[in-house]
Amino acid sequence: MAENDNIKLLRECDAGVEMGMSSIDDVLPYVEAENFKNLLKNCKEEHEKLEREIRALLRNYGDEGKDPNPMAKGMSWIKTNVMLVMNESDKTIADLMTEGCNMGVKSLNKYLNQYKAANEITKDITKRLINLEEKLVTDIRCYL
Repeated sequence: MAENDNIKLLRECDAGVEMGMSSIDDVLPYVEAENFKNLLKNCKEEHEKLEREIRALLRNYGDEGKDPNPMAKGMSWIKTNVMLVMNESDKTIADLMTEGCNMGVKSLNKYLNQYKAANEITKDITKRLINLEEKLVTDIRCYL
C-alpha cells in the first residue's frame, strides 16, 4: 500500500511540475518587468530540480511518471493565449500564474491527504512543490 501511495503521489507531483514549467514557458515571452521575468525563471529552475528528484524516485519504483492531463494543459494554454490577446500585460500574467499556482496547491494538498501511506520523502517533495507554488504567488502579488 505504501509503495502504491508513493508512486501515485509522485506521479501527481510529476504532472504538477510539468504543468508549472509549461505555464511559465507559455507566459515568459510576454513578461515585461525584468524582476518578474527573473522570478519566473528562478521558479522554473526550482521546478526542474524537483522534477529530477521526482523522476529518480519514480525510476526506482520502475515507473515512468505522469504527464499533465492533456485537456487541462490545453485549456490552460487556450486561456493564457486568449487572456494575453485581450490584455498583454504583466498584471494579466500575474493573474494567470496566481490562478494556476492556487489550483496546483489545491490539487497537491488533496493528493497529499489522499495518499496518506506515502513515505516521508515523497510527502516532503510534495510539500516542497506546494511551498514553491505558494512562494511564487506571494512574490508576484505586486504585479497584480
